[in-house]
Amino acid sequence: MPLRPWWSSSLPAAVLALALLVGSPAARAETLVIAGDPWCPVNCEPGSAQPGIFVELAQDIFAEAGIEVKYRLINWARALHAARRGRINAVIGAGQADAPDFLFTPTPVSLSRMCFYVLADSGWRFTGWQDLGGQRLGVIHDYSYGRELDAYVQAHGGDPARVQQAYGDRALEANIDKLLNGRIDVTVANTWVMQNWLRRQGRVGALRNAGCRQPDVAIYLAFSPALASSRRHVELFEAGLRRRQADGRLQRLLERYGVSEP
Repeated sequence: MPLRPWWSSSLPAAVLALALLVGSPAARAETLVIAGDPWCPVNCEPGSAQPGIFVELAQDIFAEAGIEVKYRLINWARALHAARRGRINAVIGAGQADAPDFLFTPTPVSLSRMCFYVLADSGWRFTGWQDLGGQRLGVIHDYSYGRELDAYVQAHGGDPARVQQAYGDRALEANIDKLLNGRIDVTVANTWVMQNWLRRQGRVGALRNAGCRQPDVAIYLAFSPALASSRRHVELFEAGLRRRQADGRLQRLLERYGVSEP
């Protein structure tokens, strides 16, 4: 016959029930893990005063439901792979073309305006896809830049005289370094991200915006297709996002990072 716990006969039933509940897995705080590669101000340095617009937004929204958000900085391809396997809950700043199998909120967090950047003294301008001919274009591996540019990258990805792909956690910096050192002619980046990087590095004026791809692309916190919890997380994030759009909290968050909607 099994021994009874020492406290089972000495504590009131209500206290005993509470003790059992607190010790049960159901009572433990829920944790949600989000990840992406450095794309500041979308997502920045973990643990810093400004970890990123999407990071702060997720932490604030899910805290209302008692869910703790943990943020990891890993390269984009690994983040997508981890979410597809259910090892993390969501990736930060994805477009629907990045991960068409993921779960998305009906409302995007923002729009990504992708523009082409060249050296300040370059005379090249982007007015249409034909202008990319003869240019060495630097892109980030596994990023989606919109249907037309994705098709161009796929068609010419094997020709380094046309397209060069950067990999890893610092792919943006790698493309900028290649541009500054003459190893590529043009790179493409989100305007928020490029402006933030140039300002933080004291390189404002080193590069010139040579024109933007249209249309802008909606970007999201995209949730893992492998986790049953993702549908509930999508609903919670959508409701919280719409509240913050309506009451001005989202706009104030953008202003703290020195950006506005495209």
